[in-house]
Amino acid sequence: MVPFHNDMKKALITGITGQDGSYLTELLIKKGYKVHGIIRRSSTFNTSRLSHLYQDPHQKNGGLVLHYGDLADAENIRKIIFFVKPDEIYNLGAQSHVRVSFDIPEYTANITALGTLRVLEAIRDFEQEFKKKIKFYQASSSEMFGATPPPQNEETYFHPRSPYGCAKVFAFHITKLYREAYGVFAVNGILFNHESPRRGETFVTRKITRGIARIKAGLGKKIYLGNLDARRDWGYSPEYMEAAYLMMQQRKPDDFVIGTGESHSIKEFLEVAFKEAGLGDYRKYIGIDKRYYRPAEVDNLIADISKAKKILGWKPKTTFKELVKIMVKADLKNELKK
Repeated sequence: MVPFHNDMKKALITGITGQDGSYLTELLIKKGYKVHGIIRRSSTFNTSRLSHLYQDPHQKNGGLVLHYGDLADAENIRKIIFFVKPDEIYNLGAQSHVRVSFDIPEYTANITALGTLRVLEAIRDFEQEFKKKIKFYQASSSEMFGATPPPQNEETYFHPRSPYGCAKVFAFHITKLYREAYGVFAVNGILFNHESPRRGETFVTRKITRGIARIKAGLGKKIYLGNLDARRDWGYSPEYMEAAYLMMQQRKPDDFVIGTGESHSIKEFLEVAFKEAGLGDYRKYIGIDKRYYRPAEVDNLIADISKAKKILGWKPKTTFKELVKIMVKADLKNELKK
């Protein structure tokens, strides 16, 4: 753990308990940051991805501090920002499950879209009062492109196909507006699908790898999925958080597409995953459930990362097959521990 000093940079992360939040926290602490995170109050612990980073709050040298808050509560967000006085804010918090956004569209819009606005308004108030700049990172999404033909880059028009995608488009544009209208250092990281062993268990990639582990352990026989022909540009989450950090270190704020430039179907993911687990033909274990189909489908997403390569010097390191194998091995190991 890096010793804490008063001159350390401070970062505030919404959505810190998620996959990306945990990897970003690791990265920033290694770089000498004091990291503050906002977590929602829950009757069950939801900080398992951060347990290896958290220290007793009574210790002075801890690199991570957690605050209760909610993106639906503007005053609470404002109080936390005014208390922490961060140098950087990474807004990763959202209702981020695309299929679920069709079931709870109003909540999705409130958290994913208006939550971003609440943070930006608090930043604007803070900068006016303290005459101190805060850098802001908005976690934008490839789901904003939706039905737009690939490849997609920073100039591609948006055609979202879900309430989540629509909410992210609002968040993208309001971030850009606060940059142009109020001079906020605000960047949009348009991240394509990124996965890891810390991915939520209801997302398709983790649903597959965890399902495989349960089959191997004799705890399940089938994995039920929706559209197997959907194609995505899948990358490795820790590398994408490095890209987010690099965006915040630029002299001028800008927007960047982050991905691998490759597209793979869910069928391909299944083939690699089942082969890695030694289970043979995936079709023996997969069931199709129409409940998992989206009312409006996104067929294919492929990132054009030319700008990120040129300006950020960033490019992906982990291949598609390597990513799938990492996730399968992790879930098999987790199941053996039980």
